[in-house]
Amino acid sequence: MKKPIRKVVLAYSGGLDTSIIIPWLKENYDNCEVIAVSGDVGQGTELDGLEEKAKKTGASKLYVLDLKKEFVEDYIFPTMQAGAVYEEKYLLGTSFARPVIAKGIVEIAKKEGADAICHGCTGKGNDQVRFELSIKAFAPEMTIIAPWRIWNIKSREEEIEYAEAHNIPLRINRETNYSKDKNLWHLSHEGLDLEDPANEPQYDKEGFLELGVSPFRAPDAPEYLTLHFEKGIPTAIDGTSYDAVALIEKLNEIGGRNGVGLADIVENRLVGMKSRGVYETPGGAILYEAHRILETICLDKATQHYKQLVAVKFGEMVYDGQWFTPLREALSAFVTKTQECVTGDVKLCIYKGNIINAGVTSPYSLYSEDIATFSDDGGAYSQKDSEGFINLFGLPIKVKALLDQKRKD
Repeated sequence: MKKPIRKVVLAYSGGLDTSIIIPWLKENYDNCEVIAVSGDVGQGTELDGLEEKAKKTGASKLYVLDLKKEFVEDYIFPTMQAGAVYEEKYLLGTSFARPVIAKGIVEIAKKEGADAICHGCTGKGNDQVRFELSIKAFAPEMTIIAPWRIWNIKSREEEIEYAEAHNIPLRINRETNYSKDKNLWHLSHEGLDLEDPANEPQYDKEGFLELGVSPFRAPDAPEYLTLHFEKGIPTAIDGTSYDAVALIEKLNEIGGRNGVGLADIVENRLVGMKSRGVYETPGGAILYEAHRILETICLDKATQHYKQLVAVKFGEMVYDGQWFTPLREALSAFVTKTQECVTGDVKLCIYKGNIINAGVTSPYSLYSEDIATFSDDGGAYSQKDSEGFINLFGLPIKVKALLDQKRKD
């Protein structure tokens, strides 16, 4: 016999989905108590007025968990150190925000003695997997309610109708109803005209971009900055130290006003379909490029190349919601080891959507001008040694060619 659902903890954003879920839960689960939980991962003003709204729509209370520091230090930075990108362009902004939020929600659910955890993710998306795998990692016996998989509502238009019928105030309307997800790292846009990949994103439309401007509207003069890293972790901009959260906020400002970090992607969702999204990640794009540049002089060839393979797998695991798994932890241990000497300064030129390398230095640099120089000064490298190397390296090619020639004769 299933345990009755008397108290539900809801992952609450105050957006369209979760706004209508509170009254829906009470209607369908015998007027159960609904406790709303919002994870603050940098949504900013989106959190304003949430308590009043949650209670007005039927929640008994609202928790707002400040997760920004944990989000950056324990999720963003390890992923950036790995160089993990999904399908070459997506910097995983929504993907690694879900595990930290879910972990916080489980803590509240246990504290409140909840019978179930509810989320507003659709049955077509990736987030349902990310949330639920994370919940299973910390509360394997917890009942999970996913309304989108069981209710009769079939579209965002029907959600709006439900909200209007229940007098739930919304910040959107049918004309501006992009599906958006915002946090400290990024902002995503999906839906409406973006559902057709043939349509160019309306970058210059008022209110579309929120973290920055179109490259076409960026300043005509380049902006320079220098990022300092310690063991792969960014710690300073132009000589000024920042904590983890403030550093990303500062890079968002710089990148945003210069039109960098825009990505228009048709991606392969975990559930099997392709979807189109436009992402704003101004500070993240700067950070990833600076870190990549620094690694080019700090990592040996074998480590650098193998790490690129790890990055692909790491990115897939983050995208697929597999943060709390032994393999992800093992990959992170490998990445941490590779970062021991990734310390130094990277100077960048930011200009109209471009991030340009303007110089890199490190006390652990493996680059030797004496060896790399075109001048033959009798240093550590002897050009005469190349002949023997090429003969051995090319021996399989030579042997095959000789045998092929012999067979033809």
